[in-house]
Amino acid sequence: MKEYKTQMEAARKGILTEELKTVAEKERMTPEELLPLVASGRVAICANKNHKCIDPEGVGSMLRTKINVNLGVSRDCKDYDIEMQKVMEAVKMGAHAIMDLSSHGDTGPFRRKLTSECPAMIGTVPVYDSVIHYRRDLDTLTAKDFIDVVRLHAEDGVDFVTLHCGITRKTIDQIKNHKRKMNIVSRGGSLVFAWMCMTGNENPFYEYFDDILEICREYDVTISLGDA
Repeated sequence: MKEYKTQMEAARKGILTEELKTVAEKERMTPEELLPLVASGRVAICANKNHKCIDPEGVGSMLRTKINVNLGVSRDCKDYDIEMQKVMEAVKMGAHAIMDLSSHGDTGPFRRKLTSECPAMIGTVPVYDSVIHYRRDLDTLTAKDFIDVVRLHAEDGVDFVTLHCGITRKTIDQIKNHKRKMNIVSRGGSLVFAWMCMTGNENPFYEYFDDILEICREYDVTISLGDA
């Protein structure tokens, strides 16, 4: 049985994981040089325990810049096979991460195909998937519904998730009381903002952040804080 849940936890215990050794070799560092960077959170090794085919990469201080490719199915492009071809071509051309921004149809099989066949880090935006997954209007979703989608993505092997935690009831009041030059530029932020306005509730990704951290720790999922 492993003595750790996450790469950071292992590093803090002085354990040199196979993932850390792989990243160190790629970065032309010794594992001993990389260890304190992971332990301190200056480097993240995004490697969900359920992403069995991952070729680990590190993201952060003193490492090479990583290339992320955004793709996914939408109403205008519904062919999962074409998206998968894009994924493999992107990896072939040097992409280190694939961000699945699918916003249409049954996203689960495509997401699981990514984490079973693609060696690059896989990221998602759970709030995008919430309305699609439940097939209900946005204002009928509950905070638990959003958190359950985060867990679903973690179980499916996603290595990092973008969460829009920055919008709160307080910032909504500020937005309403002060004239903005532009509308909210983040799609995920806009969805969270709309849900909060419709329901009068606090941002679930902010209110239940500790619960989300427990989910992420269980599967070793890295959080990317989305703009709002």
